[in-house]
Amino acid sequence: MQLDVYGLGNSLVDIQAQVSDNVVARLGFPKGAMTLVDEHTQLRVLAEIAGVPMNRCAGGSAANTIIGLADFGGRGAYCGKVGRDELGEFFRHDMQKIGVTVPVPPGDGATGTSVILITPDAQRTMLTHLGVSATLGPEDVREDDVRNARYVYIEGYLFYGDSTRQAALKAMDLAKRNGVKVAFTVSDPFLIQAFRDEFWKLIEGPIDLLFCNREEARSLTGFDHPIECAQAIHRHCENVALTLGPDGSILMHGGEVIPIEGVETQAIDTTGAGDMYAGALLFGITNGLTWKQAGYLASHAAARVVSQLGARLQRKFTAEEIARLWA
Repeated sequence: MQLDVYGLGNSLVDIQAQVSDNVVARLGFPKGAMTLVDEHTQLRVLAEIAGVPMNRCAGGSAANTIIGLADFGGRGAYCGKVGRDELGEFFRHDMQKIGVTVPVPPGDGATGTSVILITPDAQRTMLTHLGVSATLGPEDVREDDVRNARYVYIEGYLFYGDSTRQAALKAMDLAKRNGVKVAFTVSDPFLIQAFRDEFWKLIEGPIDLLFCNREEARSLTGFDHPIECAQAIHRHCENVALTLGPDGSILMHGGEVIPIEGVETQAIDTTGAGDMYAGALLFGITNGLTWKQAGYLASHAAARVVSQLGARLQRKFTAEEIARLWA
């Protein structure tokens, strides 16, 4: 089957809970940031929030993007590793029931989790235990899966581990050899600090579409104004999608600056906004939309996902809504 997008990332079960600022302060993690934790620490966090209503779903950055693509009717597959435990079975079933294939067999070890603490100001503090997802390796990336896609989409978090980094690089190499475009999200400013030179080599090389937010773009380029940042990246990369939160986004395509206005909404939870934006944009550009149309679709999708709890759309776009956005 022809795929629109083949995604690679850390396979995590997202566990979301609404908590007070006092809970985040008591746990001692930086509010609004993502922190990698070990299994013991994750169990301590879960014990701290025991009794709070929770929601869980298959997640991880690239997984959320592929799920977003599927929500619009796109065809996607996901390369990520889970364990043979109950959480791993839950992850695979949750992906498959919305039409996303997961071709990588389960591995030995605990399935990764991301506990997402949502405070009243809609900020999310993410505590991530990678588990067996960190063992994804180049042997898990199959050329047939890459060859059958229009785009390969890779999350920057994979560069944190050696084997996952090698898996990402193999996917890029296979994509270039098979005429498949490469989309990449830098994922987090802390990754830019650690891998700036390597990321720039990829931007100047195999990456065809770079996703980043305002803070990440500033860290990459050293510029302050978003358009200056986008143009600096576009000099080396064919396409750029720079998100600006409630201020919308900037697309760079064919030397043109394409401003996309934000959509007014009441933000409840910012989890997955960038992931949903990427999924909707990738759906658009692989299914006949112009870049501007795809940008408007992505902006509306991101606005809708932040107006609810969790990174999964609770109210999907109807065919009529999508048609109006296309127009």
